Amino acid sequence: PPGRKVLIVYAHQEPKSLNGSLKRIAVEELSKQGCSVTVSDLYAMQFEPRATRNDIVGCLHNSEEFNYGVETREAYKRGCLSNDLIEEQKKVQEADLLIFQFPLYWFSMPAIMKGWMDRVLVQGFAHEFPNCYDSGLLKNKLALFSFTTGGSKEMYAKGGISGDIRYLLWPIQHGIMHFCGVKVLAPHICFAPEYVSEEKRKEMLIAWAQRLKTLWKEEPINCSPEWYFK
Repeated sequence: PPGRKVLIVYAHQEPKSLNGSLKRIAVEELSKQGCSVTVSDLYAMQFEPRATRNDIVGCLHNSEEFNYGVETREAYKRGCLSNDLIEEQKKVQEADLLIFQFPLYWFSMPAIMKGWMDRVLVQGFAHEFPNCYDSGLLKNKLALFSFTTGGSKEMYAKGGISGDIRYLLWPIQHGIMHFCGVKVLAPHICFAPEYVSEEKRKEMLIAWAQRLKTLWKEEPINCSPEWYFK
């Protein structure tokens, strides 16, 4: 709907890739609906994935012994996080929906996107125990993980060699997004695009465009272990 804000966090090196096309379609489709869409193209931005002392500007809270979690929490309170983090947090803060677009690497996100999670979702900004899970600080936001795999759908079935694809989503959907209070829409998965016909890849893009048309009507998944492991 008009006025909704979307942040697409995108991790692929090649604009002509299927991931690039999926990202482009999301931008087009959501803009057409009157949403305002921002893209964080992590490779193009040369986003720093490492959590280091450089993320804190100025003096440390405890210069004797460096504790990243404590230091970033304190720096967030003082407004002393590095600029790249402040920028990303602003985008997250404004977004109604976060879309993460990436190829699956080793059952997980590419390092550059994991680094985005590690650095951007600072304590005090995204979570603050006991304010986590349903009371996480980013509640009232939605997230959607859209990704491509190397393995086929059969490989990622319950009885398949790689196990149910949902097992892999537990740490990223539940352990990160739900932990921060974000509600999660069903993932969008393009299985083994490298091993299918051009025709099939076109169908994958059309299916994504179709889904985006009615995305705002979707109910989030049931954020419980049952969804992942039943």
